[in-house]
Amino acid sequence: MIKKGLMVRLTPKPGKEKEVEDFLNSGLAIVMEEPGTITWYAVKIGNSEFGIFDTFEKDEGRKAHLSGKLAEALMAKAPELLSKDPVIEQVDIIASK
Repeated sequence: MIKKGLMVRLTPKPGKEKEVEDFLNSGLAIVMEEPGTITWYAVKIGNSEFGIFDTFEKDEGRKAHLSGKLAEALMAKAPELLSKDPVIEQVDIIASK
């Protein structure tokens, strides 16, 4: 049962929106290799904000994702692409369909 999640908000620097979108699209291949990541969504919130929402059965999957290749790549690219640090929130799933 899916019990854990992550909500991440990304605010691109002006003019870097396309690069952030491209980065997120490239992230799909990375998370496909993570057995503990059940679902992963990259979303566009209006014209100047992006987000990631992912789910996990257990906290171990979430911890592995947070220390995985995509998180590492995001933190490396953040100073170049983002106007502020990513906002990363750990959430508990209370209901899902």
